[in-house]
Amino acid sequence: MEKLTRREEELMHCFWKHGALFVREIVALSPDPKPHFNTLSTMVRALEAKGYVAHKAFGGTYQYYPLVSEEEFSRRTLSSVIARYFENSCLGAVSALVEEERISVGELRELIARIENQNRG
Repeated sequence: MEKLTRREEELMHCFWKHGALFVREIVALSPDPKPHFNTLSTMVRALEAKGYVAHKAFGGTYQYYPLVSEEEFSRRTLSSVIARYFENSCLGAVSALVEEERISVGELRELIARIENQNRG
């Protein structure tokens, strides 16, 4: 799946939060200064071309809806980061988090316990 720009990812968060939307609704939900309708329309069509959203036609307008869930996007993004920066090593990624003090030893123990419980069940 193709990478998203920062703005495309923001649009996807809007779809994940609100569901199916018309471009005019995305404009209304956007913070000030509001983006131009044509700009958002172009970006949404780019998301569609990348396979992230699809549309339903309502007369001369389209309602767009997400094809990729937020969970699926998160998993793919994490997998991509691990592949690109940690040579596909999950252990390397976790080690980096520990070294940067982003995760504590206690949190690691809790994670291990959770995994062990899932494997038992």
